Amino acid sequence: MSVMQHFVTYPLVAHPYSPELVTKPALVRFATRAEELGFDGMGFTDHPAPSQRWLTNGGHDAVDPFVAFGVVAAVTERLRLIPNILVLPYRNPFVVAKAASTLDVLSDGRFVLAVATGYQRAEYRALGVDFEERNQLFDEALEVIKGVWSTDDFAYEGLHFTAKGQTANPKPGRIPIWIGGNSALSRRRVATSGDCWSPFPAPALLAQTAKTPVLETIDDLLPMLDHLWHCVDEAGRDRREIDVSMSALGCASPGDAAFDPQRHLDTLGALADLGVTWTSTGIPGDSLDHALEVLEEYATTVIAPMAAGKT
Repeated sequence: MSVMQHFVTYPLVAHPYSPELVTKPALVRFATRAEELGFDGMGFTDHPAPSQRWLTNGGHDAVDPFVAFGVVAAVTERLRLIPNILVLPYRNPFVVAKAASTLDVLSDGRFVLAVATGYQRAEYRALGVDFEERNQLFDEALEVIKGVWSTDDFAYEGLHFTAKGQTANPKPGRIPIWIGGNSALSRRRVATSGDCWSPFPAPALLAQTAKTPVLETIDDLLPMLDHLWHCVDEAGRDRREIDVSMSALGCASPGDAAFDPQRHLDTLGALADLGVTWTSTGIPGDSLDHALEVLEEYATTVIAPMAAGKT
């Protein structure tokens, strides 16, 4: 069984959000405590312009991930900074490349560029980005970001921009690129351009809304993993160089009345045996104290036993 690493997404998970959580003291306490408890990374979601309709129908508020990661980087030493997840076509790729490289340099190489195409048409419209062009914009953004990170006088003819010889410093170290999504296309992208595949649990209703394949159980995941490894092999890459990030499928979240640590341990152990190397968990966002209490419970009942090999 491979060693599994754990990251936690900051608990802005509802609308309306708890104002207490959008303060510097709260963010500092949560991030430093997560590091003390053995979490390996921390994430923020990315919703610069969500629709009110989405917010009032199960959506959640969000802070800007790059700004928030600046605070986390300043008060931690070890946590990886992992967006969960950055919608790549929302922004010009040169702007993303600059923000990512700056964070990476100032955090001593801890930033992970975790990206996906997203599915919210209203947010695309508000940002002036054509939803129907999202896949083309995503693919060209990966090329541009990798190019300007490594090359001076970089030129690229994009769908909506022309770069005739751009140079952007500081250059980062090797930033891992995680690609999110449940589609076959996301796995092909990982095989050719990424370092980690990061699918997300998608019960039938969410899958219909997001127009993505259902992913509720390990049985749902198995054929997807088979396809990923087939694509990796076709691309001539070493499977051991590819990470997979997946939450504990079918398990109640920590903080829920039905939370069962042993079920998490069993499920994560099974996922690790399948080659999953990272896992994420959500934390309730009703108050900072409750979030910290649940964070500690998860670390004590799941992370520590896994680290000790007691799955």
